[in-house]
Amino acid sequence: MMDLSLAGKNALVCGSTQGIGLAIAKELAGMGAQCTLIARNENSLQKALQQLPVAHGQTHSFLLADFGNTEGVKAVVQHFAKENVIHILINNTGGPPAGKITDAADQDFLSALNLHLINNHNISMALLNGMKQAAYGRIINIVSTSVKVPLPNLGVSNTTRAAVAGWAKTLANETAPFGITVNNVLPGATATVRLSSIIENKSKKTDTPLEDVEAHMLHEIPMGRFGRPEEIAAMAAFLATPAASYITGQSICVDGGRTGSI
Repeated sequence: MMDLSLAGKNALVCGSTQGIGLAIAKELAGMGAQCTLIARNENSLQKALQQLPVAHGQTHSFLLADFGNTEGVKAVVQHFAKENVIHILINNTGGPPAGKITDAADQDFLSALNLHLINNHNISMALLNGMKQAAYGRIINIVSTSVKVPLPNLGVSNTTRAAVAGWAKTLANETAPFGITVNNVLPGATATVRLSSIIENKSKKTDTPLEDVEAHMLHEIPMGRFGRPEEIAAMAAFLATPAASYITGQSICVDGGRTGSI
């Protein structure tokens, strides 16, 4: 029988006050994990904390950090790791603004790489020794299907997501001997604030009604609907379990069949 219990495991969930991040935290907590949320808004963190299940006697907590400040995030997590062992890390934060790659400036790429690649790396490195000592580690990165097929009008995002995927595959190979897995979950079009922003941006740039932009996006999805944050969370939570111990270095689409690659 598959071991899907996360009782006794500690999880750090980034970007966890709304959308996919909050859905993942809820799912992990429901499966028994004790969660520490990390984001920049204390009021939002407090509200999110109240939504997490505690049926397994957990005491959930949160850390304050602004992901726009990589050194600040690094310092907060390093300090936390001195007294706490984290078994499950969910790397997750908002994506870069939409736009053509030909319109991108140097700083656009640097900001996006700091937000995603550098933060992911620093947080993972801060927690790695604890995972090794615990002989249990799951590093799960919430990325994008653009890792498989670049998406139109998301030039900086496509570039950054590919960098994260390459980093994750390399890290997976280096941590595998310690029983630590590293995987990427690639959400497709999911009903979040981020998706609404993309639809609005495309509507304005193309002078197309919002409903027409949405209809076109839905037409590209074989299932004919947008994903729910809970559906992304289910994949992330499975990868966090003992049952997923032999899955590492993978980028897994959760997109209703939209991505046009095998």
